[in-house]
Amino acid sequence: MRIDKFLKVSRLIKRREVAKELCDGGFIEVNGKTAKPSSEVNPGDLLTLHLGRRTLTVKINEVRPFANKDQADSLYEVVNDSVN
Repeated sequence: MRIDKFLKVSRLIKRREVAKELCDGGFIEVNGKTAKPSSEVNPGDLLTLHLGRRTLTVKINEVRPFANKDQADSLYEVVNDSVN
């Protein structure tokens, strides 16, 4: 699945367009490498999101094309959440 779609489905980012802009700006990494919006993600990958002063690292548990609000939290596991 594309990273921009995963970020929207998992509700880490509210809109897919915003996820695309963050990827284009170099604020999202997959396994330590800067991600493009079309980068593929799989279970086990580590995502690092640089959101202002906050850095959020999550591990992908599951990839689904759709998830409701209750299921969205199960798609990933927070590894590190820090504020610089």
